Amino acid sequence: MSPSQSQGDQPSAAAEVTAALNDGKIHLLLAASGSVATIKLPLIVASFSKVPNLSIRVILTPNAAEFLQGQAGEQPRYDSEALRGLPNVDAVYVGDADEWNPRWTRGAPILHIELRRWAQLLVVAPLSANVLAKITNGLCDSLLTSVIRAWDTDPVMGKRILVAPSMNTAMWNHPLTARQLATLRDDWGVQTTAADEGSDGAEENRGWYEVLLPKTTKSLACGDVGQGAMMEWRDIVEVIRERLNLSAEYIELPM
Repeated sequence: MSPSQSQGDQPSAAAEVTAALNDGKIHLLLAASGSVATIKLPLIVASFSKVPNLSIRVILTPNAAEFLQGQAGEQPRYDSEALRGLPNVDAVYVGDADEWNPRWTRGAPILHIELRRWAQLLVVAPLSANVLAKITNGLCDSLLTSVIRAWDTDPVMGKRILVAPSMNTAMWNHPLTARQLATLRDDWGVQTTAADEGSDGAEENRGWYEVLLPKTTKSLACGDVGQGAMMEWRDIVEVIRERLNLSAEYIELPM
């Protein structure tokens, strides 16, 4: 058995991504971390169901998956099989199991590296306070945070990570949150700057993060009233559409 295959001659998750690197499709990597706003992720995915030549892969952290267990009408059961059944979704990774199945051997592809190579755009919606803290401090203890830590930050590549924070108001108002968001926006954020003197006057983009901030004060799922709720999911869909240069005629916004 080759190191890129698992039992039964089925390709490993990493090998499957490797095989799709040059498939000619637009590659969107969607992720959700542990926030109640994860219930909006299936709506975001479904909005792109009619976009031609689009491939979507989804990462759910274990905590994010807990919000999609059919607890209530607004929380339909969307396990990995249900999400995988949505149009244009080619893979769903829950937790870190796919990273280690089969166990890695020298020469085999590595899932978080292959996903980083594959993705043209990574969108983390929602981004929890926990994962925000991890990525701004360089931690990479999961599939999602490893993809983020391994991201190609070369401005020439121009590959972005979009994050939509979502958390309790008290967490949002904590001074650490402001400091961590400043790291993403001011230190690592996409910024358009004037080109160097003597150039043709064009502008260039630097940085790789784009922060989609909550826009309104509202009543949160926990009962608190304030900021911290994720940006309206339809607005997130529109930003993704623009960043991937997708035609608006193919976007559907489920009610």
